[in-house]
Amino acid sequence: MYFVYIVQCADGLYYTGVTNDLNRRIGEHNSGLIEGFTSKRLPVRLVYHQSFKNVLDAVAAEKQIKGWSRKKKEALKAGNFEDLPFLSKK
Repeated sequence: MYFVYIVQCADGLYYTGVTNDLNRRIGEHNSGLIEGFTSKRLPVRLVYHQSFKNVLDAVAAEKQIKGWSRKKKEALKAGNFEDLPFLSKK
């Protein structure tokens, strides 16, 4: 099983990633083991995740979400799936 996930950093920014072990990955982010974007914005909090059987599907979803606006990510986080088409960038 693979997961695409969104964490919200301490400064309010979002980070999207892919993992095959969600609990381990969130722990790695919060311990600072993963250098980069999140390590400078700790702690992080998991706000969304979706599971996939195929890693390529998870990576495709990650790429898609990374291109989304903040408002669209917030609609996803809130479960407002019907709003997603209206929040697409034109």
